[in-house]
Amino acid sequence: MSLPVLGSPGQEHEADPWLPTPTRVARTWRELNDIVTLELEPAAPFRFEPGQFNMLYAFGVGEIPVSISSDPARPERLLHTIRDVGAVSHALCALEAGSQLGLRGPYGSAWPMQQLQGRDVVVIAGGLGLAPLRPALYALLGQRERYGRLSLLVGARSPDDLLFPTELTRWNQSGALQVLVAVDHAPSGWKGVPGVPSHVGVVTQLLSEPAFLADFDSRRSVALLCGPDVMFRFAGRELDLLGVPRTHQYVSLERSMKCALGFCGHCQYGSLLVCKHGPVVPLSRIQSWQGVREL
Repeated sequence: MSLPVLGSPGQEHEADPWLPTPTRVARTWRELNDIVTLELEPAAPFRFEPGQFNMLYAFGVGEIPVSISSDPARPERLLHTIRDVGAVSHALCALEAGSQLGLRGPYGSAWPMQQLQGRDVVVIAGGLGLAPLRPALYALLGQRERYGRLSLLVGARSPDDLLFPTELTRWNQSGALQVLVAVDHAPSGWKGVPGVPSHVGVVTQLLSEPAFLADFDSRRSVALLCGPDVMFRFAGRELDLLGVPRTHQYVSLERSMKCALGFCGHCQYGSLLVCKHGPVVPLSRIQSWQGVREL
């Protein structure tokens, strides 16, 4: 009996999950002083679910996990929004159109879009947390008739730290999505994001704003949250008071990932491996680990 020849027709092969695919950078642009978006040009339409992430490899420097921030209905246009905070992210942010990086993924769990159908959805984003939530917002707005009331509460340290302000204006003015913005501090005379109710204070204060509470129904509501861990704790408490159970509060966890395949254990969070069981999980699943520090 002859052995099959590798690559022969009819023989199935799985792609090596450790091997990055060289991918062209189509263009780049700076969102904020320290945040850059890369538009990648995958060789084939790149299918992913809102909330998933990829591993991006800066050749000769290293690899980091980055959430996908593009529209899942446009798989030919793959976006990653990156903060320049370390050696790898700095190298990625410095790439120019026409250069290449290594891409593998997508990985991880996604926002529960199927379970959201027929429900009111509250999206709460802190800082760069708006980027992993943006694919979910695109999906919600792309099939608007499938969902109830949609609200987006956005927080940032200052007006200069607000991501995607043009989209915030467009979304709110469309009438399909209620957008409220809060900044921790602002210069005197700040008039807010054009066309968007804007406040000075922390994002969780928006949950008590009359504009948000009008027609709010906790029995129908599901919340999606992404931001600093402290935001999860305070937003979770406010949502508790409003009557939204923690099984209906979903968060996207941020942990340092190395393999993205559940082998190295580097991203362990309590009993979870964030790359494998997350990053999106119900808040009820991790609430006992919040605030616990490793020794």
